[in-house]
Amino acid sequence: MTATKKTTTKTKKPRAVTVKKTVSLNLPRNPFVYEVLDLVSKQRTKAKKIEVLKKYEDPSLKAILIWNFDLSLVSVLPEGEVPYTGYDEQNVYSGGVSAKISEEVRAMHAKGNFSLGVSDGQGHTTIRREFKHFYRFIRGGDDSLNNLRRESIFINILEGLHPLEAEIVILCKDKKLSEAYKITQDVVAQAYPDIQWGNRV
Repeated sequence: MTATKKTTTKTKKPRAVTVKKTVSLNLPRNPFVYEVLDLVSKQRTKAKKIEVLKKYEDPSLKAILIWNFDLSLVSVLPEGEVPYTGYDEQNVYSGGVSAKISEEVRAMHAKGNFSLGVSDGQGHTTIRREFKHFYRFIRGGDDSLNNLRRESIFINILEGLHPLEAEIVILCKDKKLSEAYKITQDVVAQAYPDIQWGNRV
């Protein structure tokens, strides 16, 4: 009796084709700053990040980026968490602004809840409207203000802003924008070569 070897032929599995998902560069008219920075963060290349910044160039966006990246601008507000009270239709918040900004809110852009450009459905304002007051929070901007009054103005502005806009202002105050958004000073400098860095105070 002879044993016959059973031979099996291996069939090659078809290679999975990966399709690169392209991110649309289109935002609503007059987008929130957080929408622009989210879009910048989603870009894989420096060139695309620069393209987004150029497309949505605005004095308020530039002001925020300068505040964050220019080391000659020094915030005169206390570093760290900011007391925050705010409300929406269902919840009352008390504590720090970071507690207010939940993952659910952060996912708004991903879910397609786009801004109206001027305010959201709950009447929050924008960095675009409020940035003209930010000079008060920088050394040399309005040194006549006492600290209590300055911090009160800051908190009032934060509470009027959309929560994700408020988060950006707090990050910039502490020069920590890059911890939440994939953006660097080099990208900003290439997108906006007209910005003069340093010697602002």
